[in-house]
Amino acid sequence: MKKIFTIVAVFLMVFSIKAQKKNAKVTLEVDGVCMMCKKRIEKAALNTKGVKFANWDVESHWLTVIMDERKTSKTMVCENLAKAGHDTKEIKATKEDYDNLHPCCRYRDEEIIEDHNKKDK
Repeated sequence: MKKIFTIVAVFLMVFSIKAQKKNAKVTLEVDGVCMMCKKRIEKAALNTKGVKFANWDVESHWLTVIMDERKTSKTMVCENLAKAGHDTKEIKATKEDYDNLHPCCRYRDEEIIEDHNKKDK
């Protein structure tokens, strides 16, 4: 009887450990200014292994990601975004990656930001 109880207990523990942290919803702030940025940010996030959903809001700059935490991490998503040229609070894009952005997507340039704000009004 003890053996059966032990086997069942071990099975339940293994099953519960496997079920933890499968899909997690993560939000992070990502710099960008336009719809081209949106497409690039979402593509970079989705190209991260384990990311199942990505949606970036142009106005709030918040990226919502659903990912399998067994396959990826928030840091890995931020690294891919930085390689695509977009800053997060955790990781900043290198100058080279930022300079590869389309000229209208240069979110660090105040003139570009003002120009996009005028277009939105």
